[in-house]
Amino acid sequence: MTQAPLASRPHDHSHCVNHALTEAETICERQGLRLTALRKRVLELVWQSHKPLGAYDILGVLSEADGRRAAPPTVYRALDFLLEHGLVHRIASLNAFIGCNHPQHAHQGQFLICRGCHAAIELEQPTISQAIIAEAAGVGFAVESQMVEVVGLCAGCREAA
Repeated sequence: MTQAPLASRPHDHSHCVNHALTEAETICERQGLRLTALRKRVLELVWQSHKPLGAYDILGVLSEADGRRAAPPTVYRALDFLLEHGLVHRIASLNAFIGCNHPQHAHQGQFLICRGCHAAIELEQPTISQAIIAEAAGVGFAVESQMVEVVGLCAGCREAA
């Protein structure tokens, strides 16, 4: 039996957050981008768990816990920046965002989304992306981007059921 991905196992989640913030700072510095305090805080909130987080959830935390009076457009601009630079992914079916496990290189997102605990596990399988591109080309379709979302139950939720 293969080991469950980190996202679905108990672990020191502060390591995930710290690693993501360090990588974001490095990437932004290398590309000459500004990782403002708000962008960094939004990224930190997205990484607080391996569960996709909606923009209004982020806004709520900024307002309640941080005491910031951020407006929805401000949060969306921060999320747009993070998306544009590959630091987060948007899970369309949930209208929510999750941190990218591999921001150092461009890739297509594939996610296993648990309908029980709502954890989202990012896969990086180039063969899946290549198969989609090949099949699309076979019918004359040019793929510009792709996001594969697979819904089911993680190992922990299956065991609990």
